[in-house]
Amino acid sequence: MSNPLSPSQASRLRRGLSPERLGPYERACGDDIVSAIALYEWNGAVSAGFHEDLGVLEVVLRNALHDQLTAWHLHRHSASEWWDDPAGILEARGHQDVVDAGFRIRRDGRIITPGRVVAELTFGFWRYLLSRRYETSLWTPVLRHAFPGLRPARRATVYDPVNRLVRLRNRIAHHEPIHNRPLERMHADLLRVAGYLDSDVRAWIQERSRVPRLLLSRPVTEVPVPREPAESSARPR
Repeated sequence: MSNPLSPSQASRLRRGLSPERLGPYERACGDDIVSAIALYEWNGAVSAGFHEDLGVLEVVLRNALHDQLTAWHLHRHSASEWWDDPAGILEARGHQDVVDAGFRIRRDGRIITPGRVVAELTFGFWRYLLSRRYETSLWTPVLRHAFPGLRPARRATVYDPVNRLVRLRNRIAHHEPIHNRPLERMHADLLRVAGYLDSDVRAWIQERSRVPRLLLSRPVTEVPVPREPAESSARPR
């Protein structure tokens, strides 16, 4: 972390960053603007550390789910991709996500390939495939096999931490505060899901991660930690 700012420097930065954006940090620091800027700086650093680890997890997760769905689909149909299944395995919103992914690929002048579609679909899309809605149609016959380290193979055991991690990733992507989230638990969630997928992937993330060191460097503040909501039958945004 950088050297502490003077009050005048902190006030100038506050104008540039905006009082609205710094508000959550100031409230966490008892309206001490210098401490709020330090917390803002730390929030950015730990967000970057989480972003690195979440990027690895997202890629491994989507590839594992895609591989299982592809093998299952080829066993049932000799042609097309799993998202084109004539039986309609995807509900309307999931199908639209695939259509939108294809549109973005074509808009950028690229040829549609399975790898590009998989990469274009969001973390939220893959999370949704693990939701209660697909328990019978996808989890039991197919997707549970993507998690060889999960015993017993209960869908909610995977969905709940993945759901929390998608929400965390969305906050990071929009430069929102994460300092008031249970970050130690969320990093444990990340490693646990990685272990369900592949023990080597978990070990790799754990060995290279900057998050544990960053968590230890957090500025001292009294920050309330909200409770995470339980799984809902409605599709999260």
